[in-house]
Amino acid sequence: MTASLRPVSGTVDELVPLLRTWIEGDEPLWIRTSGSTGRPKDVVLSPSAVRASATATHARLGGPGQWLLAVPPTGVAGLQVVVRSLLTGIEPVTSIDAYSADRRYASLVPTQLHRLLEADRAGPWAELDAVLVGGGPVRPSLVERAEDAGLTVVRTYGMSETCGGCVYDGFPLDGVRLRIDDGQVMVAGDVLFDGYLGAPRTDEWFATSDRGELVGGELRVLGRIDDVVLSGGVNVPLPAVTEALQDAAGVVDALAVGVDDEEWGQRVVALVVPADAVCLDGLSAERLRDAVEAAGHPRTWGPREVVLVDAVPMLANGKPDRIAARALAT
Repeated sequence: MTASLRPVSGTVDELVPLLRTWIEGDEPLWIRTSGSTGRPKDVVLSPSAVRASATATHARLGGPGQWLLAVPPTGVAGLQVVVRSLLTGIEPVTSIDAYSADRRYASLVPTQLHRLLEADRAGPWAELDAVLVGGGPVRPSLVERAEDAGLTVVRTYGMSETCGGCVYDGFPLDGVRLRIDDGQVMVAGDVLFDGYLGAPRTDEWFATSDRGELVGGELRVLGRIDDVVLSGGVNVPLPAVTEALQDAAGVVDALAVGVDDEEWGQRVVALVVPADAVCLDGLSAERLRDAVEAAGHPRTWGPREVVLVDAVPMLANGKPDRIAARALAT
């Protein structure tokens, strides 16, 4: 298949010459993303918006540097790595031991950081000036582990519609504005997309799919709007349950999902990757409800059922595949 920018497709070697010309022009490209619902979207991005995002990123991090391309260039995170490199004239690298510049950056999704730490391979990453981690919820315990290993972690929040991360460690990049409307995170600024293919954006503000709050100017993301299920008359925020499950003893990884249930309306099911066979006896629904309660949440939020899996299903962009996850839980 021939490389293209409409939608973005191809290898990094194929895309670099296309992006080198594109970034200096004014014609948009678009990124095709299925999201977690499986419905494809073509997100239309202008060169000016992508440039604004790249420039604001370097300003926040302390200046241009060399980037490691560790995510696909066809997604917004990988696209930004290539564009930042083109704008500064410093070739990106694809291996942690291939850096040649003084300032060094990388962009990862939480799953990559988790696996890096589990494999005890964090040593070389401690030499980087910043490791951006985004594309999904970043657990505080994961950041703490990474920082204990010497990594300089920057938590990012954003999406394809905002040219990738637009909030770093809770605070918006230059040119980005935030507000909360009825608990929903709203974003404005020069990093916003033009709209979806065939449906141009008409509002100054983009309504994200996330719940959040602003505390002293810092954004705290509370989870997706559709990540709250009603189970037995109780609103259960699945991201909070997931985080408690992931921190439970004997758990390598986990994801809380809601599935339809005649008795509960929706019941919470825990997909769990056990640490080893010895841990299996401690991973009953009752024990995991204990873990949810120990994390400071109501016991009624805890899972009614546990499904053991080899891995939590993921999309190519590093986010949980909720359709596949619910299929496993049903």
